[in-house]
Amino acid sequence: MDKHGFLYVCNREFHEVRRWKMGEYNNEGIVVAGGNGQGDQLNQLKNPTFIFVDEDQSVYVSDQINRRVMKWRKDAKEGTIVAEGNRQGENLNQLSEFTGVIVDDLGQIYVADFENDRIMRLCEGKEEGEIVAGGNRRGDRPFELNGPTDLSFDDEGNLYVVDFRNQRIQKFETTL
Repeated sequence: MDKHGFLYVCNREFHEVRRWKMGEYNNEGIVVAGGNGQGDQLNQLKNPTFIFVDEDQSVYVSDQINRRVMKWRKDAKEGTIVAEGNRQGENLNQLSEFTGVIVDDLGQIYVADFENDRIMRLCEGKEEGEIVAGGNRRGDRPFELNGPTDLSFDDEGNLYVVDFRNQRIQKFETTL
């Protein structure tokens, strides 16, 4: 949900993200990302899983099967690729089944890299990201993750990670 009272929902079956105004009923909402069938073109998504909406109502979509994060500016007909997984792997320019996505106030993109058990920070236009949490090895110690799926920031910039296979929420202090 954004600060203007709009609710955003990923529809994986139709490969789209729709937006509704809270309090308005009996409408279908409007497509704000994808909605042109499944695919890898800039106006398409393939299995969108997680979304983040910034202050300008730009929608960031974790486009899981295409292994990319797409940014759809408000009222755009197509998105731009802001992060790519390249070939599946564990190098700093690769992601493996990424899920959750969030963007900080500086425009840095944070992605939950599920199979690599890490959180990556990516900057639009840069070829490599950096590991900000996990990535040591799969585990259950305080500095390890096991299948992170989603993430969020608090007002002080701390990063909270849903550590799925460990059935816990991990808190990491970050510098924004």
